[in-house]
Amino acid sequence: MCKGLATLPATCLKSAKDIKHKISFLLQKPEPQAADQKQMKEKTAAAAAKRVPTAAEVEKWKESFSHVMNSETGCKVFTSFLKSEFSEENMDFWIACEDYKKSATSKLATRAKQIYQQYVEADSPNEVNLDAATREETRQNVESACLSCFDEAQRMIYILMEKDSYRRFLKSKMIRDLSQTNAATTKEKKEKKNCDFAKNRQALAGGA
Repeated sequence: MCKGLATLPATCLKSAKDIKHKISFLLQKPEPQAADQKQMKEKTAAAAAKRVPTAAEVEKWKESFSHVMNSETGCKVFTSFLKSEFSEENMDFWIACEDYKKSATSKLATRAKQIYQQYVEADSPNEVNLDAATREETRQNVESACLSCFDEAQRMIYILMEKDSYRRFLKSKMIRDLSQTNAATTKEKKEKKNCDFAKNRQALAGGA
């Protein structure tokens, strides 16, 4: 340290270092925060959940389970139904598997272990209904994690939802209410259109 700086009080030197540190921090290029990305996803999901499905969408869901699962709104509505039955862990697991397939290679092992411990392992917090053979196969797959290590377990849960929950979903009050809401909306639109048409005819007749 030069003689000039050595004569300065220690508090002054500390303040100078603090200012230098703050300036260097401010000059750093900001990077996207994971929390911000998560918040954006949550807002998108919330918007989808609030959107009332159209009559065409509801009718599509009645045709096949795949139409429900291929629709963002359909998945949200179906998940709400599963929550009413206390079985939302099936959809949560299915979605976790879909997200897992998009994971970076470096994160596969960690993420696979998390999913296994959360949904597959016996007595896990959100254990899904799998037979012993599939559970054991999945456990072995997780030991050498790859993109397909949950494929069989995910397929089994998809079939379970399709054969069991989906059938009750179609007969649920939730679907009946959505169908009635859409029917009432369609009727109102039709009546308004007819009323507007009648007014226009009356106006034209009066002007003739």
